[in-house]
Amino acid sequence: MNGPAESPDGHDEQQPGGPPRIPGPRWAADDLDARFAPPVRKPVEAVAPPAQPRSHAVLKSLLGAWALAACSAEETQAVEEHLTECAPCAEEALRLRDAVGLLHPEESLDLKPLLRSRVLEDCLGKRPARIPVPVWASPYDTETARLDALLRDFGDSEWETPVRLKWFEEERRQTRRTTVAGVIGHLLTVDGMVATALGLDDPLGPQAPESGGTTARTEHYWNSAAGPLTRQVREPWREQGHTLVRTVSFAGRGVAELSVDYGVFALPLGDAFLERAFECWVHAWDIAEAVDYPYDPPSGPHLNRMIDLAARLLPSALAHRRRAGLAAPARSLVAAGAPGRTLHLEIEGAGGGSWDIALDSPAARPSAERTVAQIALDGAEFCQLAAGHISPEEAAVGQHGDREAIRDVLFAAASLSRL
Repeated sequence: MNGPAESPDGHDEQQPGGPPRIPGPRWAADDLDARFAPPVRKPVEAVAPPAQPRSHAVLKSLLGAWALAACSAEETQAVEEHLTECAPCAEEALRLRDAVGLLHPEESLDLKPLLRSRVLEDCLGKRPARIPVPVWASPYDTETARLDALLRDFGDSEWETPVRLKWFEEERRQTRRTTVAGVIGHLLTVDGMVATALGLDDPLGPQAPESGGTTARTEHYWNSAAGPLTRQVREPWREQGHTLVRTVSFAGRGVAELSVDYGVFALPLGDAFLERAFECWVHAWDIAEAVDYPYDPPSGPHLNRMIDLAARLLPSALAHRRRAGLAAPARSLVAAGAPGRTLHLEIEGAGGGSWDIALDSPAARPSAERTVAQIALDGAEFCQLAAGHISPEEAAVGQHGDREAIRDVLFAAASLSRL
């Protein structure tokens, strides 16, 4: 089909009998290329359809998601506008928000010890920390955090709950009645002996007793208080624990050999941290028992370190009791480093292991060939014995060999305990 004729100047010619046609504008010379270019079409802007008002039933069904902060921005706006107009929905929304609050109780800033250990282990495996906590300080760091988590939700009345501290002295069990706050004050004062060894402030100040060991310091603290101890003791105890761990972490190598004077004996700093971790766990156990709350033992690796410390201290404890006439005399004189009579100690359960205990002298070398007795004991029960919570006669042990040596070692384990 033929279209309208075009004139040489580019304008359409009028067809015979058609309507008159008005010529269009003439193209400029520099627009000739644009004349033959394809037309440019402007994009059509999408116009969002107006939001449809939601019915009362729909908005009410969204209240649960709104309380959980699971609505979209538009849904949240619609629900909140509806709550300003509908009293029944507003009351329901308030109840739902309160219920959601119960699902998310307040959390302590201290991580749960097992979670903390797993996170640290994973992180250190990927990129070692520049200033890690020493391995020997980790049990103390963990046990203080666990005890603090137990204390966090205590009310005033629970801080006043009676707690009976137990330890073994000479041939008898000793007890001391205090409160939950008194136990934390005791931990604060004894931890202070480690703090002074590191050059930190003594929590007892310049009036701290110069002799008497842990008992004198604790009695001084309890007696110098203006009134009954309260939950206020928790903050200085926790802050001191953080400071101790932070200080040894920055101190570098060699600090573990620093001597900590307990008055009647001394320990290297590394062993002192293990001893403080053990006592923190034992007294947390005392507190949990007083408020009728379950409390788990330390993790296996940490418990093993604590048991190892007690086993290493047994020869010295046995020698001390022998000098006091409370244990049988040594069977033979053994030169330092020479093999002597040995008792084999087998600890079962989590944290367990086996240790050879020198019987005649702390300086003697244990010898499997000279083993005269064996003891098998559950790990938790051995810790109760070393803490003075059960007597040597109450310890359920598997025994074989020299009965006198077995008795002396069990009593030496109990003598490791103190206030």
